[in-house]
Amino acid sequence: MKKIRPASADQRSRYVTGIDGLRTLAVMGVIIYHLFIAQLPGGFLGVPLFLLISGYFVTNQLQNEWDQTQTIDLVRLYKRRFWRLYPPLIGMLVTTVIYITLFSHQLLYQLRQIVVTNLLWVYNWWEIGHGQSYFDRFNGESPFTHLWTLGVEAQFYLIWPALLFIAFVGLGRHRRLIKWLTLLLAVGSAVLMAALYNPANLNRVYYGTDTRAFSLLLGAWLAMVWPRRRLRNNLAPTEKTVLNGAGVISFLILLIGFCTLDGQAKGTYFGGMFAYSLVGTILLATIVHPGASMNRWLTNPVFSWVGRRSYGIYIYQFPIMVFYEAKVQVGAHPFINGLIEVAMILLAAELSYRLVEQPMKTFRFRSVRETLETRPRNPRKLAQLGIAGLMLVAALIGLCLPERAPAKTGLQTHLAKANQTTAARNKLIASGKTPKVQVNAKSLKAKYQLSEKQLKVLSRLKMTVIGDSVMVDAAQNIQELVPDAYVDAQVGRQGSAGPAVINSLKQQGHLAKIVVLNLGTNGPMTTQTIDEILNAIGKDRQIYWINTHLPTKSWEKTVNKQLRKLAKHNANVHLVDWNRQSKGHDSWFANDQVHMDQEGNVQFTRLLVTTILKNH
Repeated sequence: MKKIRPASADQRSRYVTGIDGLRTLAVMGVIIYHLFIAQLPGGFLGVPLFLLISGYFVTNQLQNEWDQTQTIDLVRLYKRRFWRLYPPLIGMLVTTVIYITLFSHQLLYQLRQIVVTNLLWVYNWWEIGHGQSYFDRFNGESPFTHLWTLGVEAQFYLIWPALLFIAFVGLGRHRRLIKWLTLLLAVGSAVLMAALYNPANLNRVYYGTDTRAFSLLLGAWLAMVWPRRRLRNNLAPTEKTVLNGAGVISFLILLIGFCTLDGQAKGTYFGGMFAYSLVGTILLATIVHPGASMNRWLTNPVFSWVGRRSYGIYIYQFPIMVFYEAKVQVGAHPFINGLIEVAMILLAAELSYRLVEQPMKTFRFRSVRETLETRPRNPRKLAQLGIAGLMLVAALIGLCLPERAPAKTGLQTHLAKANQTTAARNKLIASGKTPKVQVNAKSLKAKYQLSEKQLKVLSRLKMTVIGDSVMVDAAQNIQELVPDAYVDAQVGRQGSAGPAVINSLKQQGHLAKIVVLNLGTNGPMTTQTIDEILNAIGKDRQIYWINTHLPTKSWEKTVNKQLRKLAKHNANVHLVDWNRQSKGHDSWFANDQVHMDQEGNVQFTRLLVTTILKNH
């Protein structure tokens, strides 16, 4: 292959500073989403913006090289791209592995596989089969989950330049055809996302390179129809106004998407994410155009600082959040703890930028030998090499430790058994063979502090109970008092699954006039989700919604505020205030401070049934 001619001084000087503003928007959306999901439910859409930027600038560079030299130096491109991505990633992996080795042994399981698949840039495919859902923020979060993005991006860097080189060689005189084929591939990726969508398991469509490629390909297509070198600096006033207007409107739409789109809603995967990427494409087009004002408007010292460190911010965010929230109960003061976490993330990114990213731009392996051979030796450089070597050795020791699948905790064993018992009782209820409660049993009266009259009323009630793992935990106690309580509870259930569960129960004839809900443990619900739940149940049923006790999660206050407001404005919705009842009773809970022990289940059940009895 021919060598690339050096870029002109003019080309080198045309750094699009506004792109740092777009990167800032993207990375802050992702971070706020992870810290305060209720406030920014669509913040995960920052990732498509990153992919758009990558698709545009890589393709723009490849086109320029082809037009100047009639070839593409793939080896040189791969070296430059992977030299940019690898060192910060290795630094993050080393520091995270060291922390896990010292302080978080339960995460040693599958750690070697995680590190190796990240180094090979195939971690996103590994996560499809082995990882947890990106939206599961409760059950054993991994500090590596977010790295799926790097796999998708690296695979694009590996495959796309080669495909484009082949296209230029074979269809060089038919550039328009290449443009339309690129757009067709983008649409095909979005269609594949919809076709493979499975609400029970989003991993395939969320992590798959093929189902997420449309953002990269839209950026590539934009580079073909909107190449930077052909964009004019001087525009007519009308043209400039149109471009600026499109930029402002698309920017506002992106912000609205951050605030409204739900990562688990069907519409997000049936065109919603693709439409969002299209809007991002319009904004990107206005930023890179030298005749528009968006580049200048998105340029300031803060955006430049964050944008240049956005890679480090992105890769360090999740480890810091996971490790911090494992040690600190953030639920009581989510905003203060969130600010602390952001400060730690920015500090880690700054250290990565200064100690890894910047030095690696000029690093050559021969400089290590020169440092060791120089006399007198440079103490600072020797210290840097020594620290890096010790960290690498420590990480390798951690990776060599034996991996054992974590044994089931007592809580996990209890929940599994409770699920089996509840399923058996549900079968009896469905067949009309429910055993009746002994309303005069002294043991029940004493256990739940209820009268014989109250037990008698409860024994005649029919109700449907829908919930997550907290309800799995309490189901046996509830069915002990209310034999005809049909319980549909599942570990890890998100509120967004509620409407489908309710409609299914209604079709099966299992939706009673009294509906108990325990949703919100695993994350806040959007207003749309709550409205869909209420509509699915209907106004002719009484709803008893149990709020949350989540001292370790930032969304506790958000969920409980949502439910208080809901009960206030809907006559058929009644709040079961478990959060207030359980405050100050740490002894009622297991080690995670969320699921109850035996006494906690009794108190939880008593609160629920006494709240229901007030209306019967």
